[in-house]
Amino acid sequence: MANTAQARKRARQSVKVNAHNAALRSTMRTAIKKIIKSIEAGDKAAATSAYTANVSVIDRIADKGIIHKNKAARHKSRLSSAIKAMSGEKPVVEAKVKKVAAEKKPAAKKTAAAKKPAAKKAAE
Repeated sequence: MANTAQARKRARQSVKVNAHNAALRSTMRTAIKKIIKSIEAGDKAAATSAYTANVSVIDRIADKGIIHKNKAARHKSRLSSAIKAMSGEKPVVEAKVKKVAAEKKPAAKKTAAAKKPAAKKAAE
């Protein structure tokens, strides 16, 4: 437990601030889920309107310092590209790109293959 008066006060304040920040983070996550839900529904017009309505929420949370501005930009970029990729029939929502992992594996095999002939030459 805090020993000084100021430490006790900071402990009280941190509880309040933590609860407030958690509520704001929850608001941001709800806004993102609304956009994703409209994207998964397949209606591009509804997704666009949901995006424009909820982008300000993401920006507001970033301006208050609850999330980093780059994280807000990343969320907006991914949601925007998912909306642009919509053709109307099949929605495309990808949180992580799997191509990066696929590209790294062949490169690792090439380096391992390059090491094998060198090992054979050293053995001779």
